[in-house]
Amino acid sequence: MFLADNWKDYILIDASDGEKLEYWGEYLLRRPDPLAAWSKRYEKSLWTKTDATYHRSNTGGGKWQFFNKNLPERWTINYGDLVFNIKPMGFKHTGLFPEQATNWDWFGNLIKKANRPIRVLNLFAYTGGATVAALYAGAEVVHVDASKGMVTWAKENVISSGLGDKSIRYIVDDVKKFVMREQRRGRTYDAVIMDPPSYGRGPNGEVWKIENELYPLVCECTKLLSDNPLFFLINSYTTGLSAQVLTNILKMTVAEKFGGKIDSDEVGLKMKSSNLILPCGISGRWENNK
Repeated sequence: MFLADNWKDYILIDASDGEKLEYWGEYLLRRPDPLAAWSKRYEKSLWTKTDATYHRSNTGGGKWQFFNKNLPERWTINYGDLVFNIKPMGFKHTGLFPEQATNWDWFGNLIKKANRPIRVLNLFAYTGGATVAALYAGAEVVHVDASKGMVTWAKENVISSGLGDKSIRYIVDDVKKFVMREQRRGRTYDAVIMDPPSYGRGPNGEVWKIENELYPLVCECTKLLSDNPLFFLINSYTTGLSAQVLTNILKMTVAEKFGGKIDSDEVGLKMKSSNLILPCGISGRWENNK
């Protein structure tokens, strides 16, 4: 399993009964997590001392209940020198997936050791956790997401991390259309990161279903890779999609063209109260081992 175990400002305290208890900096949040499929709690007293709790609705969606009147509308947490803006938002999210830090460490090391300019394409880039990590490691980044609000948030994270002067392009666009245009322009990248949703719509109503669209998209992204690519990363939170599926897709596309090494597994966070591990999706990693 790929473990994100280098956090100091984020702590997963406990998880039970379809929920998780987390410190985001100094603030304690309680959020739904269906993978916490057990009933034992190790930190019973803290479960009732949260600053905010997200309650799911039986009819879909849900809302935050705030217990701390001094809880700011947004605040920042650090991952090493990286700074991220956190905000409780719709559908339980905070604007950051802390488990992805394991991937930031992985590709950050690859970028630093490459000893050459690295151009990264970050697709479905959300609020830019991977973008910030890649910029910090020394890469040039093209950040693509269909949501203008998420791209704005990514810019804030880049600036908060002191990386506003680095080489980055922000693109609000449908990922598939952008990839095809980049092919026609003849542009290439040394690395691709993608975090595709299970289901989604583009700015013009384009429909995305991961089971139908992931393999064709990886095929097209493989065509954008330079002659000496560094890495390719696929993240997924889709229930039922296994790590082996990502291995197979990478093997039939990137590895078939460039060789290299594939490693796919679950991504996880360790609970401080018990040392148990909460699974948080899967990642498929390809790297050039030449």
